[in-house]
Amino acid sequence: MPMPINTMTGNIPLKLAKKITNIVNENWDSGEYLELVTPTTKELLKFWFDESYSVYRDLNFHKGQKQAILNVIYLHEILDVKNVIDMYEKVDEDLLLELDLEVLSKQKYDFAKYAFKMATGTGKTWVMNALFLWQYLNAKNETTKSGKFSKNFLLVAPGIIVYDRLLDSYLGKERVDGSRDINTSDILKNSKLFLPQNYRQTIKAFLSSSVVKKDEIGKKITSDGMVAITNWHLLMGKEEVDEYINPINDPSQMLKELLPAKPGRASGNELESLDRAYFSGSEIEYLASLDDLVVINDEAHHIHENKKDGVVQEVEWQKSLNYIQQNKKFFSQIDFSATPYDTTGSGQKRAKHYFPHIVVDFDLKDAISGGLVKMITIDKRKELASLPLEFKAIRDGEGNKGKVIALSDGQKTMIQAGLKKLEILEDEFVKFDSTKHPKMLIMCEDTEVVPFVEEYLKSLDLTDDEIMSVHSNKKGELKENEWNELKQKLFNVDSLENPKVIVSVLMLREGFDVSNICVIVPLRSSEASILLEQTIGRGLRLMFRKKVYEEIKKENLHNVLVKKQPPSNYLDVLTIIEHPAFNEFYDDLVKEGFVAEDKELKKGISLGDMINVGLKKDYKKYDLYFPNIVADEVEELIEPEFDISKLSAYELHSLKKLKSWSGKGEVFHSQELTVKTYFGEYKIDVNLFKAQNYNEFLVKILEQITHTLGKTKQKGHSKKLPLMQINNAKLLQTIDTYIRTKLFNEPFNPFVDESWRVLMIKGVNITEHIIKEISRLVYDMQNEVVLHSAKIEKIYFSIIDELKMRETYSLDLVKTIYEKTPYPSNKGGFEKAFLEFLDSDTKVLRFIKIDEYKHDFARVSYFRDDGLMGWYSPDFMVESIDKIYLIETKSDKDLKDINVKQKQRATVDFINRVNKVDTKKWEYLLVGETMFYSLVKSGANIKDIANSANINEKFIKSSLF
Repeated sequence: MPMPINTMTGNIPLKLAKKITNIVNENWDSGEYLELVTPTTKELLKFWFDESYSVYRDLNFHKGQKQAILNVIYLHEILDVKNVIDMYEKVDEDLLLELDLEVLSKQKYDFAKYAFKMATGTGKTWVMNALFLWQYLNAKNETTKSGKFSKNFLLVAPGIIVYDRLLDSYLGKERVDGSRDINTSDILKNSKLFLPQNYRQTIKAFLSSSVVKKDEIGKKITSDGMVAITNWHLLMGKEEVDEYINPINDPSQMLKELLPAKPGRASGNELESLDRAYFSGSEIEYLASLDDLVVINDEAHHIHENKKDGVVQEVEWQKSLNYIQQNKKFFSQIDFSATPYDTTGSGQKRAKHYFPHIVVDFDLKDAISGGLVKMITIDKRKELASLPLEFKAIRDGEGNKGKVIALSDGQKTMIQAGLKKLEILEDEFVKFDSTKHPKMLIMCEDTEVVPFVEEYLKSLDLTDDEIMSVHSNKKGELKENEWNELKQKLFNVDSLENPKVIVSVLMLREGFDVSNICVIVPLRSSEASILLEQTIGRGLRLMFRKKVYEEIKKENLHNVLVKKQPPSNYLDVLTIIEHPAFNEFYDDLVKEGFVAEDKELKKGISLGDMINVGLKKDYKKYDLYFPNIVADEVEELIEPEFDISKLSAYELHSLKKLKSWSGKGEVFHSQELTVKTYFGEYKIDVNLFKAQNYNEFLVKILEQITHTLGKTKQKGHSKKLPLMQINNAKLLQTIDTYIRTKLFNEPFNPFVDESWRVLMIKGVNITEHIIKEISRLVYDMQNEVVLHSAKIEKIYFSIIDELKMRETYSLDLVKTIYEKTPYPSNKGGFEKAFLEFLDSDTKVLRFIKIDEYKHDFARVSYFRDDGLMGWYSPDFMVESIDKIYLIETKSDKDLKDINVKQKQRATVDFINRVNKVDTKKWEYLLVGETMFYSLVKSGANIKDIANSANINEKFIKSSLF
């Protein structure tokens, strides 16, 4: 029997998601998490989330995306969840008492199934991409099938907009001629975020050959798995039709195809015959024949939303998945939705019932407070509150059944209000940044209203080019040939000056992933909360993403959400023109702190105090260059000699003690102390790698070292810094010799009684010690290379001819190339004072405040204390009569940080190399706050400060040791 909706899950799944998040974060923070996953997973997670990688990338996973990725990997790999009931039992068994076990035992919950509740605009596609890479690379790398991973994927979209968005994500943007460039796919375009270098070619080859469109499933031959992308039609067992008929709302067409059942030779009307009739499509049969499969449902609320007489019914989409899932060695389903719930009742009795398998809850409030989506304001006009206006279209009959004959005064008022806000934003945004084109979205109540909206917009002096209408049938869908003509312009609308206004009905409620929607006029009178959230979601994606905007946007969030003040700027603010039918929904958002009421409309505040600052007319007088040391074309690097005597031994435990702890593999079982979650049994063969023997262990060590030392490409530039060419065979021999002769300060034979296993005992960090020592050896050798034939490439700061900054926190200075120079608004007093000192010091000829994001060429690679490579940008570059200074300003509390010392060492190495080839002497200064104010008070100049703050190799060694 169908399940009555009032016995569904309520908020229990959100409690489950919260408990999972708490457990995962505790294990992640302790380091336990990384020790319990596969080597491939560990490599990916460190690349995605370790600061040594993330701090130098423009793009990174935000906290909600990170949580989603960590939660599902924890459940799937570490807890080894088998089905939804198993997930509750292993996380919090008490929550099962509040759920319907009979429902959870149904076929659709009888496998590993995870739902992600993520607010629209928070990048669920990136989470999807990460999980695809995690599954595929593990399946490819595992030597023995674990039954947890697959190379086969089925991505399901609810309609053609989301379908095309998924094709863009995995195949690349579609050109005008219909072809696609794989390099513009989400994963390859953002490979610095998604993929360690050693996997990039593998994934490019896989995506190039193994992505399968909906009409190719079961027909296109792929050699190493597949990513099949389709929309719901395939899983309904029918071809897509021109006139969209949603079987969720109208199952009659499907029933006509299946019934009445015709008696067979022996089977009569038995269920098996009906199944064969329904599942006769070759695509579904092909998917059912696969040994393993991961299904990813985008906008997954559709799969659960079939309701009749207050009862939730299983839609054909889910029935197809149930059929495909049968008899598989491994099957998993991953559902994404901003609205994974059903609703019952209205008014005070309205309730949400969340899907039972939600594993992460990253809601709209989290996204807004974190600055990950636009802040929402509701524009309430006095005329809306005082005039008795009608907000539905005028019809020639009663209710909503008559033919539309005109827009109501209320609708016209809303459109005027939206256009006024758009006009203000457009005027100020475009002046500030010519690439920013704000748009307004009008959501109509049905297709008949669209022509009247168009006519009214034109009466307000908008041209045809400034209006784009997404014409559709009554259910909000387009014929495919019409869609192909429209989508090129629609999905590139962010970069286009026109259209300014987009008019739609239902079609753009999902998958319309653009950033420049800044005003929404909801003419629809429907009170369905899911539809309202989806409508708002069209405008949530950030328009101003660069680091320079973060500070002013954070201040705006604080003023609006904490101080309850109106917005001080409209950078990444979404304005919704109030519709009276949505008052209850708006009030809920305001109460929960999601939105603010914006009662005044003012010119001149859209940008706050953000300004563009260019070069001075006489900038060449103050221009400086940053040296890039490049190898001469005829330079020959000498074969390096590896001096093992420079390596330190491992002295934390004796070899005898280590041997007493080691065995031929170890079996652990774990129980989390606070919630008693049982993790099961895990065989821990290694600390960092799963090496099957000693030789493989050596190779893995070599791969880690060369991968770490190989990440030196300059951000934003094609040239590479010179790297020593390392003989891998010789380095491998060095690692082996070090382990056998020096590591334990006594001879060590790894092959006697499998003694090599002591190298990988969990918790004693021998492997990390080896990697760190060998990496330091190679790094030091690189910096000891004689650069007799080196030359400097001079990169002038003036190649960055414009900076964006806050006018309130900027200075008019003489001796720099820009018209103004910024300083931090938060605790920026020290930097402000230092800038004013440099400008007034007669010993200083010119200087630059280095912007680590814009001046990304002005940085030094350094070797972190954890053995990984990082990038470092000094705060200032200053030229006096006889010297050039790289200067770092630090508060007193940060001066002793170990990674500050590592940066110092690398910068001194860099300056020593520069001084061998440049005509002017370079120095590196570390200026502490107390020291600076004390010296300046005594009348010091830059030379005096340099005498006190100069950093050299001798100082570094004394401070490190």
